[in-house]
Amino acid sequence: MHDADSADWLGLSLIKGLGPIRTVKLLQAFGSPRAVLDAGAAALRAHLPEQVVAAVRAGPDPDLLAHSLAWLDDPANRLITLADPDYPRLLLDTADPPPVLYLKGRAELLNSPMLAVVGSRHASQQGADDAEAFANSLSQAGWTIVSGLALGIDAAAHRGGLAGPGSTLAVVGTGLDSVYPAANHALAHRIATGGALLSEFPLGTPAHPSHFPRRNRLISGMARGVLVVEAALQSGSLITARQAAEQGREVFALPGSIHSTLSKGCHALIKQGAKLVESAADILDELGSPAPLRPATPGSAEEEALLSALGFEPVDLETLCARTNLTVEQAYAMLLPLELAGRLVKLPGGRYQRVV
Repeated sequence: MHDADSADWLGLSLIKGLGPIRTVKLLQAFGSPRAVLDAGAAALRAHLPEQVVAAVRAGPDPDLLAHSLAWLDDPANRLITLADPDYPRLLLDTADPPPVLYLKGRAELLNSPMLAVVGSRHASQQGADDAEAFANSLSQAGWTIVSGLALGIDAAAHRGGLAGPGSTLAVVGTGLDSVYPAANHALAHRIATGGALLSEFPLGTPAHPSHFPRRNRLISGMARGVLVVEAALQSGSLITARQAAEQGREVFALPGSIHSTLSKGCHALIKQGAKLVESAADILDELGSPAPLRPATPGSAEEEALLSALGFEPVDLETLCARTNLTVEQAYAMLLPLELAGRLVKLPGGRYQRVV
């Protein structure tokens, strides 16, 4: 089911030209999606170029908004917003977390311990078997397997994850009202039932090459580590691995034959410092036992400690980090949901002030 708040978040997210970074800045400036949508042109011009101001004032496509709200009437479907307690906590530590995520399936997986398994769409049979076996062993150990629903390694990883209690999460590069590639339609149905499908793209969004690097940053951003199984030197899997390293995640690679082009990407990663693995135990030894991330809950001990350190006087981020021993990224990840919940405000000069 949906409510007025969901309609406001959807409406803001469907405005062309905004994107995650601009949307977050607008939310910080105005306080809520409804306030942004109701803002006058003069107020918006302080934050946006003229053409985007015009798009905000015009509002979202009414037909797409109505279609999206109807999609939310299905109990299996949800809109996960930055202010939602179920929003993936690890994504909040990344540079441009999507303001909204479309979810079909089990919301509790969004903050389960995740391990990404990615690789070539043109996998060998041995590579697919290895990916499925690794994913199954990791799922049996409690890790949720996250991948991109592509053919080859991704599909094998999802099958392995589904076979264990950790299950699997598929992050896709289209709207959730379609399946790409079509050959994975049956697998997508299984994932929607036993795991979860996730997308930052509005309903009706078709597959496009530019969407998949964006999808990949979510895969690595939600995972604590990324395992690459078979990848050519020029491949999306290596982009995912690079993004994972930039996000501070562990990178693992499965070695292969020196004669196979599908091994060259993994071998390059190992030369660059990725951890060579021969069994799932190598990954488990490195990452330890999976401990679920606790979703943000209003009034949680973490939030109350941050608010206590903030006090009721304006404080800059550097001072707040010194008081709490949090990194800038950790502090920002906690501040944004509190700001959207109305418990603090961001002031000029990058300072924050508690209001509740």
